[in-house]
Amino acid sequence: MIFSSVLFLYIYLPLVLLIYQLTPLKYRNLLLLIVNLIFYGWGEPVYILLMFLSIGIDYVNGYYVAKYRDIDRQRAKRFVIISVVMNLSLLGFFKYYDFLAGSLNSLLNAQVLHPLGLALPIGISFYTFQTMSYTIDIYRHQADAQKNIINFGTYVTLFPQLIAGPIVRYNDVADQLEHRESSADQFAYGVQRFILGLAKKVLLANNIGLLWETVQKMDFGSMSVLAAWLGIIAFAFQIYFDFSGYSDMAIGLGKMFGFTFLENFNYPYISKSITEFWRRWHISLSVWFKEYVYIPLGGNRKGTFRMILNLAVVWMLTGFWHGASWNFLWWGCYFGVLLIIEKLFLKRLLDACPAVITHLYTLILVLISWVLFALSDGPSIFTYLRAMFALNGNGLFDSSSIYLLANYAIMLVILTIASLPLGKKLYHRFIENQPGYVLVPLVLMFLLLASTAYIVDASYNPFLYFRF
Repeated sequence: MIFSSVLFLYIYLPLVLLIYQLTPLKYRNLLLLIVNLIFYGWGEPVYILLMFLSIGIDYVNGYYVAKYRDIDRQRAKRFVIISVVMNLSLLGFFKYYDFLAGSLNSLLNAQVLHPLGLALPIGISFYTFQTMSYTIDIYRHQADAQKNIINFGTYVTLFPQLIAGPIVRYNDVADQLEHRESSADQFAYGVQRFILGLAKKVLLANNIGLLWETVQKMDFGSMSVLAAWLGIIAFAFQIYFDFSGYSDMAIGLGKMFGFTFLENFNYPYISKSITEFWRRWHISLSVWFKEYVYIPLGGNRKGTFRMILNLAVVWMLTGFWHGASWNFLWWGCYFGVLLIIEKLFLKRLLDACPAVITHLYTLILVLISWVLFALSDGPSIFTYLRAMFALNGNGLFDSSSIYLLANYAIMLVILTIASLPLGKKLYHRFIENQPGYVLVPLVLMFLLLASTAYIVDASYNPFLYFRF
């Protein structure tokens, strides 16, 4: 089940909200656990068992970490290690076994391992990271063990952010699991945030995704420079509005049920360096790797060589987290190299350059990165990059690229404004005056109905981050 479906919007969500409001406070977490599992198991019921296993692993290990952390640190540490190893084993088996088998078989030119063809459990990359943070935070005295397994199960399975984040650390919602207050204003904000996120995903991401889909079908070796740039710009907008739209919907749903989740995006395309870009893009993932990998490895406290090594490890893992494919590993390494270069050589230069230069520098490098992300094989990536920089002997433009530009020019302008703080400022200026305040419900209703009409009519409705 996905948020941008008629089933979710008009059956599942209204029923759950109604039952939730009618349920006594002490039973609401139990209700949430049940509806979370229904949501998760709608398409793949068998993987509910995997969810129960994950809950059990970290509930038990969290209990023993809390029990021994003050009297026997080594013993407590062993339970943390057990938790991490078991979680990574589940993630590794379901997400990476077939990739490992295929790569090893290709390398040795023999059938050493048999691929199992397992379907990837939806959201496994997100909820395994959440549950690992739980036991680690207990060990660090940053959280207390949750004694109520219903409350813990609710945290692990919380459907608003279960499938594609944001990654919610336990200590960020621990108090809310026990005591959360909801108000009419909070609920109204949640509805507004959800509808805006839905519109971003359905009306913006899906529509510009059609441009990328068209360019993907072209012959990369002969496409024009304009077509290549239009295609990857379209993908950049698609993945941003798709993923940030999902995060907005998750944050909005959380508000409807009394939870506050941290923001996951902060206008990444206005960044003036790659370092800044990763402070603004998928913030919850960046924070997770910083807190649980980079800093424990030593961060930048142990000299330049160690810092380079730590960054290399973190970005290889970040790339691999996104998918079991070589292109994601290359994508992570690409960003790792850029961040290392910025830290060692470019920081002062970037600080001294005019903003327009640093914006262009960042956008071009980010767009190149999306080629690595969007295309799965080396030859296609290499040929597409050559097309972007006119190295295939291709022309700057042709009739098909001019046609695409003319068709999508207005959409590209809208997307540009929506990806800048300017879009938010214009929206707030609109609702701050009296006519705007009155019109807000009408605007939201229009966006909901327009999104619904698109969902009903269109066959193209992917969620890009579901595959991670």
